[in-house]
Amino acid sequence: RPGSGSRQQDPLGGADGLALASDPGGTLNFLAMVENLQGDSGRGYYLEMLIGTPPQALNILVDTGSSNFAVAGVPDPDVTSYFNTELSSTYKSQGIDVTVKYSQGSWTGVLGTDVITIPKGIYGSYTINIATILESENFFLPGVKWHGILGLAYDALAKPSSSVETFFDSLVRQAKIPNIFSLQMCGAGLPVSGSGTNGGSLVLGGIEPSLYKGDIWYTPVKEEWYYQVEILKLEVGGQNLELDCREYNADKAIVDSGTTLLRLPQKVFSAVVQAIARTSLIQEFSSGFWTGSQLACWDKTERPWSLFPKLSIYLRDENSSRSFRISILPQLYIQPILGIGENLQCYRFGISSSTNALVIGATVMEGFYVIFDRAQRRVGFAVSPCAEVDGSPVSEIEGPFTTADVASNCVSSISFHEPVLWIASYALMSLCGIILLVLIILLLIPPRCQHRYTDNDVVNDESSLVRHRWK
Repeated sequence: RPGSGSRQQDPLGGADGLALASDPGGTLNFLAMVENLQGDSGRGYYLEMLIGTPPQALNILVDTGSSNFAVAGVPDPDVTSYFNTELSSTYKSQGIDVTVKYSQGSWTGVLGTDVITIPKGIYGSYTINIATILESENFFLPGVKWHGILGLAYDALAKPSSSVETFFDSLVRQAKIPNIFSLQMCGAGLPVSGSGTNGGSLVLGGIEPSLYKGDIWYTPVKEEWYYQVEILKLEVGGQNLELDCREYNADKAIVDSGTTLLRLPQKVFSAVVQAIARTSLIQEFSSGFWTGSQLACWDKTERPWSLFPKLSIYLRDENSSRSFRISILPQLYIQPILGIGENLQCYRFGISSSTNALVIGATVMEGFYVIFDRAQRRVGFAVSPCAEVDGSPVSEIEGPFTTADVASNCVSSISFHEPVLWIASYALMSLCGIILLVLIILLLIPPRCQHRYTDNDVVNDESSLVRHRWK
């Protein structure tokens, strides 16, 4: 166990230690939420939900990297079930269209409200904002067993605006549960796109003690949009990459259950690959394996994980002068994906490069019980009992460590960009003045010459990570 720097959670769980751990007669019964998820790291973990009156059962992808609750609203070739609003007496359309576009895929839906219940969740029915997906492209994919997405991030990411109350905010307000949830995904060492029946748990309103071992270590949420955290350094095989800590947080570092891989900024990714290749016992390795375009195959009697090093991520502790590290063994990032014949098992590299974030996705999260303590603005990590392969743990947490060797702030602050922002502000003001002048002129032109732009309901969400989820 960690020493004096440990972050021990109240055994009853909850943001303030007041949540009831097991209260069969009340709103919260955390034991009832154990094993309420199914799925796999390649296609996501999902929760069964009952929507509407009479209830329609749908499987909903659990995603801490977005904030909309959206479900298939019409038949789709890749979806086995959908929510038929016409069959629900309690559905109310808000008449607001929303289109979310990605570089690879999109969906268009209509916002409405309806009642939901969660069979293996909190007791009761609650009225929730729901986007029914009417058209989609490359969003629902062949083989997925879910029919919608449950965004559990902050309202700042909600579309079309932050005024749309998120699913979890609605639960906290209506069920009066603590503003905290926790997540365990159990897929360590299993095929990333297997049967889709790996277990997992989404605990709404607190923490279930049976889902973790040892102590919980907390790191502050830097900004409430994604679950943005501060990463101080990375080690491969115990060796520090020796990069400026701001490289790890360019342009943000987030915890996202809807992303399958550990995604690293390009400079960090290159350094990690070089360090793994240098410390690995394999002399020659195809570059296609590192970039994700090729698989590596071994005889099924072999355990290739012994050839690769441990990977450690250092996070700032709540006490900013200290840090702790979460480590994953190669069983989590060298992932079985395909069997060939009777003798070969092929693996993929569970780490990829990213242009806009460091993303702690399922590759890492499957090693831990992760607590999203929104009330105290922090994310907690504890070792997960299900993160074992062949009876041995494949994840570790250690600390505390001093932060004397890193900068006091590894996240670029707004003040760093203030001169640029002032210039940009003046430029935008000038541009607005020109546009206003043009609009005045257009108003004076006879109506037959005017051209009216009507596509004003489109929300272009290029920053979203949905496009990376199922690589």
